[in-house]
Amino acid sequence: MRLRIAGLLLSLLLAAATVAAQESPAAGPDFGLGITIGATSFPNPGYPDDPDAERTLTYQSFGLTPDIGIGKFGMGFDLTLNYRFTGGDGSEFEIRREDWIPPEGMTILELYLPKIRYLRWAQKGDPLYILLGSVDNGVLGNGFIMGGYTNTRFLPERRLFGMSLDVDGALFGFPYLGVETFAANLALFDLIGGRLFVRPLIDTGIPVVRNLQFGATVVTDRMPFHYVAQQEGAIVSDYLPPGTTADEASVLIWGADFRLPILATPVISLAGFGDYVNQNRNSGGMIGAGGRLFGIVTYGAQIRFLGENFIPVYFDGSYDLYRPLKYAVYSGAPGFGTDPYVGWFTSAGFSLLGDRLVFSASVDGPFGGAHSDETFKLPHLRSSFMLAEGLLGGFSMEATYDKRGIESIADLIDPENTVIGARVNYRIQNATISLVYDLRYDPFPAPGDNPWIVTSKIESAITLF
Repeated sequence: MRLRIAGLLLSLLLAAATVAAQESPAAGPDFGLGITIGATSFPNPGYPDDPDAERTLTYQSFGLTPDIGIGKFGMGFDLTLNYRFTGGDGSEFEIRREDWIPPEGMTILELYLPKIRYLRWAQKGDPLYILLGSVDNGVLGNGFIMGGYTNTRFLPERRLFGMSLDVDGALFGFPYLGVETFAANLALFDLIGGRLFVRPLIDTGIPVVRNLQFGATVVTDRMPFHYVAQQEGAIVSDYLPPGTTADEASVLIWGADFRLPILATPVISLAGFGDYVNQNRNSGGMIGAGGRLFGIVTYGAQIRFLGENFIPVYFDGSYDLYRPLKYAVYSGAPGFGTDPYVGWFTSAGFSLLGDRLVFSASVDGPFGGAHSDETFKLPHLRSSFMLAEGLLGGFSMEATYDKRGIESIADLIDPENTVIGARVNYRIQNATISLVYDLRYDPFPAPGDNPWIVTSKIESAITLF
């Protein structure tokens, strides 16, 4: 089955790339090579078995980052050696085994495929868009099934090699249909999905409605318990319906949607959209609108009608951390679930100076209250900030904040159910110094363990050419 899916995706990719290559102007190759030197903290794999051990281990790192660019095509590698000296006199040299020898539960392909940092063609929204490697904002359609998914939640200890591939029929002179596809980990094909969309009125010439788009989306997770540490089977069994096992668990979500661009002027852009989605035996839907004001302010709002045990945006930015918990709600495991309710969603932000200073935030929740154990019904905040290089000299930064289970203002700064990421860079000519900080809440800690996992990294990178 996996090979059939891979063959289909590769055939689609090659066919589209052939057409795109024929239409793209020739461009000379652009090669680059960088060297990174620094230190990175990793979760200690031996910690759960030895509570007296350190929670994290710090390794020195030395890496090579070759890059190649030819026109719209780009490819980059990350060949990093993490090492440390463990002897009291500094004589014992240790290489981090998990970077080169697959630990239990990981295949060779899972370990070595991500050495390719990225492979891309064009940009999101182009008739042909391909991104392989780390995917930070996986979206299908309006994002009500998959929206903002990232496969980088396990960095730095584990990198996944995913795919985002969009093909618009306009590439072949047939603008009536197109397809969006996604895979979180090409080494496993665990979480995969696709959306087929049509524009039935594109040739009518009728204002507004000619751009009406209808879509159908299917996403499945064949291995929702794959990334959970299975300690004596206790964690897994708590999130399964009686009489089932983790190997039998799977998620299948499908839905239909529409999108209608209404206004597209320099002053205001506006689009209306809606979804109907089925999760197991549970259904839900939403209707909303969004766009930009003056090309600067972004805005959006939705009204959501959610059935029993329905989770909107099931595959979101923190999905990999909550897979078992979401599956428990999805499958109706005892002690989990939500009653039907009407919810809301709102988003706002700004993008200034040619998208060099960008901020966005979104909040969703129910009309009325929710119980503290209804994790996926309580308000949920997501925000991001980006400062591009050049506005403050050589400084640049990116930061994200994802917080679930908000019951009061004080919860906004409570680290429980929180994922925080930040990266600050300072460049002087060909040298860049970077500080990376990540905090993630582990919903499935070992008994008596600290649920917060904090990793950090400081590195200096030199671009040779």
